[in-house]
Amino acid sequence: MDRLLATARGTPVDEPFRVTGVMMQYYYVCERELWFESRSLEIDRENATVVRGMRVDETAYDEKRESLRLGMISLDLLDDGRVVEVKPSSALTEPAEMQLSYYLWYLDRVAGVRRDGVLAHPRERRRESVELTEERAKKVESSIRRIHELVRRSSPPPAERKPFCESCAYHDFCWC
Repeated sequence: MDRLLATARGTPVDEPFRVTGVMMQYYYVCERELWFESRSLEIDRENATVVRGMRVDETAYDEKRESLRLGMISLDLLDDGRVVEVKPSSALTEPAEMQLSYYLWYLDRVAGVRRDGVLAHPRERRRESVELTEERAKKVESSIRRIHELVRRSSPPPAERKPFCESCAYHDFCWC
């Protein structure tokens, strides 16, 4: 935890450690996918799920949209002071909630800015409030520790068949 915070604050560290929102999301979807992402292995950009996500990213909230980068995080949108994370579907709720929770945690712990969040699913016309509670902050911190352990491994975790493997942009790394 200290290494991530020091890296985020620009303090020189022997082994810098970074966690992005995508890494947090992947941790909750598939640890193997997280490992591939940590190695900057390029995803299949033609994958239907990736294309759909990019389309939602490019078109949802177009009039308000501005990608904000702050150190390790990239926010989709700020709306009335709330951090909004836009997702094409509510199918994988926990990974999306944890990605947004990580952004809220990062803003609080690194920038000293306390914000609430909204998880938006524009195609479903759904919005869900997300608040950084102490319990959620502890879950984020526990996840960061586990992400650190996973990305330091020399090889990926074993492939594990999941319901969404067929639509994964890393499918061929596991099953071909």
